[in-house]
Amino acid sequence: MSKYIPYVILFTFFTLLILSVVYLSKRTAWSFDTSYQWPFYLFFSAISIFMLGGVMSNIQSVDSNGHIIFVVGAITMGVFLFVLLSFLFTDIINIYFRFSPFRFGLVALGVTTLLTIYGVWNASHQRVKYVDVRIDGLEKNLKLVHLSDIHLGHFRGAEFLEKMVKKTNAQHADAIFITGDYLDAKIALKNEHFEPLKKLNAPIYFVEGNHDEHTDIEAINSKMREVGVRVLENEIVKFNGIQIVGLNHMLADKETFDMHASPFKPTVKTTLAELQVQANQPAVLLHHAPNGIKYASQYGIDLYLAGHTHAGQIFPFNLLSEFLFEYNRGLHEYQGTKVFVSEGVGTAGPPMRLGTQSEIVVINLIANQS
Repeated sequence: MSKYIPYVILFTFFTLLILSVVYLSKRTAWSFDTSYQWPFYLFFSAISIFMLGGVMSNIQSVDSNGHIIFVVGAITMGVFLFVLLSFLFTDIINIYFRFSPFRFGLVALGVTTLLTIYGVWNASHQRVKYVDVRIDGLEKNLKLVHLSDIHLGHFRGAEFLEKMVKKTNAQHADAIFITGDYLDAKIALKNEHFEPLKKLNAPIYFVEGNHDEHTDIEAINSKMREVGVRVLENEIVKFNGIQIVGLNHMLADKETFDMHASPFKPTVKTTLAELQVQANQPAVLLHHAPNGIKYASQYGIDLYLAGHTHAGQIFPFNLLSEFLFEYNRGLHEYQGTKVFVSEGVGTAGPPMRLGTQSEIVVINLIANQS
């Protein structure tokens, strides 16, 4: 059954996109008080084709033209969604206010502008979140910083990274964990996007994400090692009395569907069975996506750190993300295993957030006194 899921997702997406084009064309024509709808059908159809084609075909582009097309396409994608939300919102309040066509259009335009400004600001504003996690067998309390989904690329570069490094250093952590999607595109494969990591004042551990794989995981891992980052590839290392288990981006098991992970790679289930996590020592698992939690629990993982979901990034996709991911954001527990899913530091696609936040997560590991 899972093999049909991609087709269902694609069919649903394009159906909703077509309905959105029809709705926006009709309401925009009404706002201009004209019966000629076909220019608006052409406009919104062209916009849809451009934003999808521009983003999909140029995400890994390294030339200036491809970069510009991607940037404009991704911004257009976000604004298109905000236009749709604004028209829907204005239609709802219009039940009471009974706007004239012209005022209807002005209200929708105003709401779109506010959503766009807020969405861009919200995505660029890195918040620090604090989480306490109690763990049995911990020798002493530890402070960890969890960074995920930084997505350096067409929108975010060295300045964004320097800001993140400064905020991270202010936490005076014992260790720093990066759970994948460090880069978003090949255009970010530059030393300036790795050198600032040398300024971090704690040991750094990194595992790959799906965007790192699509970019160039070998090059990313090499540059990470050059700046002193410990890259974990399906292995366990010891640190201050805990086991740090780092997994490559993979499926939970062979029966699980995930459009972002290769079915030909090892799985969380098989890899944890081979690694032999010690039961008498606390274990923290780093994996990009929050899957295979039941296997982590079976093999004695105390804390599972992940990202990947972005918590949906932009409303209403945050609602969809809650449906798609059992563990979408924040702290959870499954049969003794704590699970924390970061909303991410950066963004994928549109450089905007609505209903979610960009976060640097400080996790205080507290030794249980029992």
